[in-house]
Amino acid sequence: MTDVPVRSVAFDLPAVGHPGAVGQAWARVPAPLSAPQRAAAAQRVRALLARENAVLVAHYYVDADIQELAEASGGCVGDSLEMARFGRDHAAATLLVAGVRFMGETAKILSPAKRVLMPDPQATCSLDLGCPAPAFADWCDAHPDRTVVVYANTSAAVKARADWVVTSSIALELIAHLHARGEKILWAPDRHLGRYVQRQTGADMLLWQGACLVHDEFKGAELALMRAEYPDARVLAHPESPASVLAQADVIGSTTQLIEAAHALDTQRLIVATDQGILHKMRQRAPAKTFLAAPTAGDSATCKSCAHCPWMAMNGLAGMIDALEHGANEILLDPDLARRAKAPIDRMLDFADARKRPVRASGDLARDGALFQRVGPA
Repeated sequence: MTDVPVRSVAFDLPAVGHPGAVGQAWARVPAPLSAPQRAAAAQRVRALLARENAVLVAHYYVDADIQELAEASGGCVGDSLEMARFGRDHAAATLLVAGVRFMGETAKILSPAKRVLMPDPQATCSLDLGCPAPAFADWCDAHPDRTVVVYANTSAAVKARADWVVTSSIALELIAHLHARGEKILWAPDRHLGRYVQRQTGADMLLWQGACLVHDEFKGAELALMRAEYPDARVLAHPESPASVLAQADVIGSTTQLIEAAHALDTQRLIVATDQGILHKMRQRAPAKTFLAAPTAGDSATCKSCAHCPWMAMNGLAGMIDALEHGANEILLDPDLARRAKAPIDRMLDFADARKRPVRASGDLARDGALFQRVGPA
């Protein structure tokens, strides 16, 4: 993949005393394939999956053809935790993870005996990059009286330093639980999700000042203009979006919750404030509805992502073939680090199980009604 053009990407890199610092990373997006090339490559991937006793697990944000291939080959399309849990419970000896690196790490944490491969392990995440483990550890050490809660979008090293790992779908309930016990929280890394949870629960939270470069670009003023243009539209927003966007949302939720809401809501037009990769699954679930991507930086401005993660776009069929054919791009973790990172993940899963509350929507709107309220789990 050395001939693939490299794109520079800026991201928030907060540090103590410098909350507005910016870092530089890169992304290399494979060139689009023709329809015959895609068909041939997909067929080759399916043959290699069978040969290697492997299963493909993909995130909602990767390209549509990869999502379709995952499902057609008996794999999974889901959020990061669902991907890891599916891989853990599947009989395959090899997991091919189409997403970003922390997702491959999470899969390895939950499946230490399995081989975990990625199309391109250099595909990363601005939240992960913006929360380096050494700086995060120093921050934790400076606040030893606080319970450390980290979002799933973090490295294994950051998870290993945490007391709890949370997904967006259980963050509200867990923080409310800790707040009721009188615990003060250190939250990392997404400031928008953290502020949303803090407002809803009233918890005492110190927030790491990271952001997802996709969601951070959604603009409340531009969204208001779009809503005026489409007054019949309902707004679906991921809580990693800024407060000015969340204030206008009819549904605030995780990726899975937004997909279910898109299907269940009695409206024909929806404005979606999350990565555009999710629109493929929404259109599958509700083919008669119209989906509009929420506006980012405005008509005359440039944007970092244009509502599609540049690192998610690094996942390609050629990289899958290389990984499966040659065993390339394997995710390896120090066993002790993986064990320490698993503990806060297991703690979250045990918390959810004890309350018989799924960390993803069930698909039954009557059962999941609380998920589709503005104050419901994000």
